Parts: sequence; structure tokens; C-alpha cells
Amino acid sequence: MTYALGIDVSKAKLAAALLKADGKYRSKVFSNDMADFKGLLQWIAANVPTGKADVHVCMEATGSYHEALALFLSDQGIAVSVVNPLLVKRFIEVDRVRNKTDEGDAKSLARFCQMTRPELWEAPSVGVRTLQALVLRLDTLQEMRQGELNRLDVAHASVQQSMRDVIVGLERSIRDVQAQIRQTIDDDPDLRQRSTLLESIPGLGDRTIPQLLAYIGRPERFKTVKALIAYAALAPLIRQSGTSLNKHKGTHPQGHRDLRSALYFPAMVAGKHNPLVAVFWQRLKAQGKPGKVIVVACMHKLLAIAYGVLKSGKPFNPDHLKAQMA
Repeated sequence: MTYALGIDVSKAKLAAALLKADGKYRSKVFSNDMADFKGLLQWIAANVPTGKADVHVCMEATGSYHEALALFLSDQGIAVSVVNPLLVKRFIEVDRVRNKTDEGDAKSLARFCQMTRPELWEAPSVGVRTLQALVLRLDTLQEMRQGELNRLDVAHASVQQSMRDVIVGLERSIRDVQAQIRQTIDDDPDLRQRSTLLESIPGLGDRTIPQLLAYIGRPERFKTVKALIAYAALAPLIRQSGTSLNKHKGTHPQGHRDLRSALYFPAMVAGKHNPLVAVFWQRLKAQGKPGKVIVVACMHKLLAIAYGVLKSGKPFNPDHLKAQMA
């Protein structure tokens, strides 16, 4: 592919930089919405005379902000890579780029793409896309309901009935979306099989399993459990240099925070009812580890168990998993 297109993605906008074979750039800023995705596609067509098959797009994994664009471009038959922001940061440092701007980051992404030819991103299936949208909608509705419940206790009597009516409507919508989630999983053979596997793991329930199915997608896209751990923002943040600096500062901030959040309460349940996680929990407690450290470590352990079950295609078996993790 002759053209490397770097796109710096933020919540509101996309900074695009097209690097041509002669080393020159074409840059433009677009809105991060579906209407301007089509404008981006037209801009690519206008600047790539050999056609979209000659373009390799590179963007950073930025939480959920990049996902809609990556899906759109992939559906249009354009090669897309979604790369670890840390790799790009290190590349920029080696490239000696001093000023940080959106356009500059997009150009660095284009150069990174041209020089390293990163692995192509795999678009999720239609079933997973549907599940992702439903899980996101369910989270939004539940947050709205909780907000109204919190306000109800202190609201003036004149508006309380109105708030109760809203809560009833939200609860009805929540039940409808939950039913759609169950139906989506049941209608998709792959999702149904993976859901059954996850159901065998103590600590994972009806709320968490759809979230894991939506956020992880096909487990095969993660070559190792460490890759999934890093994707879930559960990899430790370590700073070491010589003898004067040796710090472990919690988890790394980069990654899929919704996936990490989805594991918090299941890890606490698994700490009591999952034989592997419970033993691990007690060992850390005996070592005097703080409660939050124990919970995060058990989130890490629970996700590793889920990965092992999904990759093997076999239900949870403590003895089998002990041997795998030894």
C-alpha cells in the first residue's frame, strides 16, 4: 500500500494526515461522527488516485472513541490498524518530534504506519456489534435511573410523581434492552457458545457476561493473556531506573476502562465463591496487601480465567486451569 493515513482520534474530531510515496502530506480535520466519516471517505478518494485499496489507515486505541470510525472504514474495504498508544509515543520520541499537536500526532501515526506496517485490525461480527450497542445502552439507562432515584429523596413534593413516572419508564426500557441482549446472544451461535462457557465461571453473572462478550469479542484476536490484560487496563504501571527509582503505581491508565470496571464487583464475588480466586485472595490478604490491591489483582486473575476458558472452549475446571497457570 502506497499511502499511509494517520488519524488522531478524539471525542469530537479526527485529525487526518495522508502520507504519500513522495513523502509529502495532505492534512484535514473532520468531526468524529457518521456524517463526516463519509466526508473523510470522499477526501481519501480525492487524494488517492489508485483507489482505497492502496491506503493503510492507522489510529490509536482511544477507549471507545475510535471504534465507530474503525468499523466504518473496515466496512468500506479499507485496511485499518488500531495500535497501542504507548508504541506510538515511543516512536514519536525516537522520531524526535518536540511539539505535540493533533496534526503532528496524525503525521507521526502516518509515519509509524509506513515504517512498521502494523497488524490489521479485525472488525467484530454483526452480533458482537449489536451486543456492544445494547450493553452501552443498558449502562446509560441504568445510570439515568440511578440519577433519578438519587434525586427523588430530596426532590420537592410537586415533582416527585413526575420523577416516579420517569423511573417506571426507565425500568421498562431496561427490561426491554435486557431481553434484547439475551435474544442477541441466543441468536448468534458463537456468542451463545462463549456465553455458556463464561457461565461456568463462579463470579460471572447475567450482568457481566454480556459485557465481557461485547468488550472482548473474539478471544482469538488476543495472542496471549497478557495482551488481553493490557487491553483491559489491568497491566501494572511500573517505573524503574537504576537504583533510585523502583515504583509500582497501580494499573496502566491506557486500555479499555469499561472492561476493567465490569470486572470490579465480579472479582469481589469470585473472591468468596471461585476456588482459584478465593485462594489467591486469601494469600494476598495474608501478605498484608491493601484491599484495593487485592481486588485489582483478583480482577486480573478472573479475566485470565475467562480467557483460558474461552480459548480452550472448555467449561471452568479449577484443576485444569491450575495446571495451565502453573
